Amino acid sequence: MELIFATNNQRKLREVRQIVGAGFTVRTLKDVAVTEELPEPFDTFERNAWSKAHYVFQKLGKNCFAEDSGLVVPALNGAPGVFSARYAGEPSDDEKNNQELIGQLKDKTDLTAWYQATICLIVEGQAHYFEGKCEGRIALTPRGNGGFGYDPLFMPKGYSQTFGELSAEVKNKLSHRSKAVRQLADFLNAL
Repeated sequence: MELIFATNNQRKLREVRQIVGAGFTVRTLKDVAVTEELPEPFDTFERNAWSKAHYVFQKLGKNCFAEDSGLVVPALNGAPGVFSARYAGEPSDDEKNNQELIGQLKDKTDLTAWYQATICLIVEGQAHYFEGKCEGRIALTPRGNGGFGYDPLFMPKGYSQTFGELSAEVKNKLSHRSKAVRQLADFLNAL
């Protein structure tokens, strides 16, 4: 089965392809000549995922999915949340976002956080949703070179290393996105 993944983020694409396996052909927006920025006008992961998937489905009429994800920090009233990629402003910059997060948390004692991912799959015009969550806490000093985004700061529950330090194999077992993608793959395999 061919699916359009409403992204051009090669790191996300690599994660998704590793999980869904060879039974699916996953193409990016670039692969199908969609060059415009996709709309993310909402304040929830679910609505933003739907917005991107719906846009692609309306434009191409092909089975597609979109993912919206981010880091949720209760001590910051849920920030960065849906604004995770641009927390420190435009253009998106992982290092600046990490420094902004550290700055916002410097006087906080509660460093709990979680990554959340929501996938909206549109198959034959019907929307289906899959969610994944990974609980943990924030390290106030970046550690490790793996992953992307807030991974050098995020320590998953039960681990003393950050996602930036853990191997891709371990991260893919624990991550919010991998949990949502595994649900997506199970659903697709049952079709």
